[in-house]
Amino acid sequence: MRPDAALLAFCCLVLSTTGGPSQDFCSQVLNSDVKPGFPETIKTNDPGVLKAARHSVERFNNCTDDIFLFKESHINRALLQIVKGLKYMLEVEIGRTTCRKTKHPSLDNCDFQTNHTLKRTLSCYTEVWVIPWLQRFEVPVLRCH
Repeated sequence: MRPDAALLAFCCLVLSTTGGPSQDFCSQVLNSDVKPGFPETIKTNDPGVLKAARHSVERFNNCTDDIFLFKESHINRALLQIVKGLKYMLEVEIGRTTCRKTKHPSLDNCDFQTNHTLKRTLSCYTEVWVIPWLQRFEVPVLRCH
């Protein structure tokens, strides 16, 4: 049994011994398919998804020795899990742009490479944790191939 389910079961046990309507609530919750903190599919054009994808690309750009910046070209799938904050799980395609890292322009102003020899696209899986009340973004997982 998952720790959060075990805690819920314990709380329901304590509440049910005191009597009252909690018994019906607890049997519904424990027998439901809804799991606390379970990832749910969300739209790929959701503003939070777009922001999370951009943070992932910025991390990728900081970790690679490519002379050109990459930016997100397409978000294939997005999941959101509510944990201590928000956890986005994204499948993203990123592409090499015409912007060089040394100039540090805004990615919004960077076009994708059209030169056949310089053009490159990568498929990435990333997880982005957002803690809105601290205005903090973390990218603990970023795998591209």
